[in-house]
Amino acid sequence: MTSKKTIFLTGGTGNMGSATLAELLGRSDRFQVRALVRPEEKAHPVVKRFDGTGGLEWVWGDLTRYEDVLAGVKGADQVLHIGGLVSPMADHVPELTMKVNVGGARNIVEAIKATGQSDSTALVYIGTVAQTGHRNAPVHWGRTGDPIKISRFDQYAVSKTQAEAIVAQSGVAKWVSLRQTGILYPTMWKTHDPIIFHNPFNGVFEWVTVGDSARLAANTCEDAVPAAFWRGFYNIGGGKDMRLVNHEFAKLTSHALGVADAFGSSRPNWSATRNFHGQWYADSDKLQSLVPFRRETMDDFARGVAKSMPAFIKLLARLFPGAGLKRMEKLARGPGGTLNWIENDDRAHIDAYFGSREAWEKLPTDWNDFAFAQPSREVSLLDHGYDSCADIGNLTAVDLSAAAAFRGGRFAGDTAPEPDEATQWRCARGHDFTMSPRLYLQGGHWCPTCQFDQDSYGENAARNPFFAQVWPDND
Repeated sequence: MTSKKTIFLTGGTGNMGSATLAELLGRSDRFQVRALVRPEEKAHPVVKRFDGTGGLEWVWGDLTRYEDVLAGVKGADQVLHIGGLVSPMADHVPELTMKVNVGGARNIVEAIKATGQSDSTALVYIGTVAQTGHRNAPVHWGRTGDPIKISRFDQYAVSKTQAEAIVAQSGVAKWVSLRQTGILYPTMWKTHDPIIFHNPFNGVFEWVTVGDSARLAANTCEDAVPAAFWRGFYNIGGGKDMRLVNHEFAKLTSHALGVADAFGSSRPNWSATRNFHGQWYADSDKLQSLVPFRRETMDDFARGVAKSMPAFIKLLARLFPGAGLKRMEKLARGPGGTLNWIENDDRAHIDAYFGSREAWEKLPTDWNDFAFAQPSREVSLLDHGYDSCADIGNLTAVDLSAAAAFRGGRFAGDTAPEPDEATQWRCARGHDFTMSPRLYLQGGHWCPTCQFDQDSYGENAARNPFFAQVWPDND
């Protein structure tokens, strides 16, 4: 009889984490789950729901405490690292975000090494589409290996990018980074935070449901996962039918809630035109082919949304249509809201999210004057500066030198190192740094100084053809 695998799960009380916990516990014949939960969350609804379930052990602790992480890692066959602070909270508490998201990833890697499990414990890390920043048309199609580009004020993306680098260069034999896109869950309508105005109506997302995300995470624990899956970067997306322009998504969710006018509760100049994140993936089917996980559709999501909203709220929305507009305007005028930036002449935020105050003043104030964009659905790929279809282990020093030159820098070696071996590079602005070829090429990471310094992006684009493809943001 085959013994069960022990899975150490972080983030089990969050949206994706709790759905993953349920998925794993549904396979209790194969998996024993250890779920890391902070002690103050002992009364959390997820804990109450699953407490006492066979095959589950709670690890009361915190990602920032190495000894707590070590207790979960020791003897685990696989780590599903889903936990962390996410936006919008992550951007409000930047120091804590770095401690949790970066420090947590470091603690996991160090614990795996300390227990002598580098060759036996697999590590699945959940990254984010935010790492590649805003991708307005015509560069709205993306794939892993595209340049890391952090939007201004996005501490979440900073933390997740740094954590991904820790995982990818950990020396753990079996690791993978799965960059999560926007997750659909039935109660999304409850979100009431100014961040909703930061997302451009003409931007794009390739969505995925929380159920499919959880299924993917659980499926990575199965024995059937091919060896080719490990030591790579993948975009989690729902595929062709889950690719929507943001204004299309607004209509879909509004109609699911029984609201006839999808835009009646806002005005077009309340929402940013740039500096968020989102793209359609040219490569999301690759993950599906390796670890099949897709079952749910946009229609499934819409039905879930309709079912989740109480009837009396729907009735109020129909009886008092103007109330929604007032409520949303108050939010936009509050701290972190776009109208708040305008009223206070906060040029840093205005310039980042609109280009300039003058650009904002030219935006229409009536939806009848707004141009609802339909970006091209023909796949268009960025140039990565090398043959990205080739086996990375077969790339030569000439290949690496050409890739570095396309990034405005140079490769310092005489011979090609192993894909996961740290090697020396120089960036377009003259900074020397070490990074593995896999992270540099397949992960799209570049100079650790420049990629987190948005003030340097313009200068980098002038010297770095690779990065220039996604800079400046298009209006």
